[in-house]
Amino acid sequence: MYAEQVHDYLKTFFKETNCEIVSDEGHLLSVQLNIDMDKRIMNRPFYWQYIEATNSPANPAMLTLITDRTKIQNQFMGEIIHFGSGRLHLIFKATKELGSFVKMYQHSGENNGKQMLTPYFCVNYKVSYYSDQTKEVLYSLGINLINGEIEDNFHEYVTQLNLKPTIPDNTFCLQFIIKPNRALERLDSMIQNIIQNDDHTWAEDAKKRWAKELEVLNYFYEGIEEKPESFEVEKKGLEERFNPRIKVEIINGGLFYLY
Repeated sequence: MYAEQVHDYLKTFFKETNCEIVSDEGHLLSVQLNIDMDKRIMNRPFYWQYIEATNSPANPAMLTLITDRTKIQNQFMGEIIHFGSGRLHLIFKATKELGSFVKMYQHSGENNGKQMLTPYFCVNYKVSYYSDQTKEVLYSLGINLINGEIEDNFHEYVTQLNLKPTIPDNTFCLQFIIKPNRALERLDSMIQNIIQNDDHTWAEDAKKRWAKELEVLNYFYEGIEEKPESFEVEKKGLEERFNPRIKVEIINGGLFYLY
């Protein structure tokens, strides 16, 4: 599921940033970047400094991303991308920089008299679980601003719809009852509940590994009454490495008016 989630996110990202998708095999995505996206996610500032200084023709990169390595026999065909990978981090960063909030309207293509659109507030979260091992999970939650119902996997749902930034003709948008700031509070609370009800054995396992490493460290300094500064540095390093922690970030969000 995570591989499909990454793939769908990347496909939407490149379409919205006007990059040409050369091929899409469901587990492998080839994209011709434009100049702006190359600068943002390819991390080659010296190349662009040279191009701009010499006024040379630009050659943005062609990027081939493997989103599901289990379906690839030759992993040299492209770059493996997953939650936690450096490339995906740069793409998340570009998403934030380019616009963290959108307002879109569903277009049905039908004209059966005046129709109503219902407002939904969507937030895409990234939850990172840190210790000596790292796991990142995306959650996309959408809340109906009329009745308060919360839908999971909302981003995957709306990417299948015909959305435009303009209101369709002969359409009435319902005024939301739940204000967006209140909706955000409810979605934040939902994410906290998801985290609290999650399996936290990973944190207990990390603490056990931390305790073992600390035993080894203490063994090497056993019998030394005044521990040198190096002991405290190594002890602090173990804490930073193994101490389990969770970070929640909002990637982006939007207000969607849907049939």
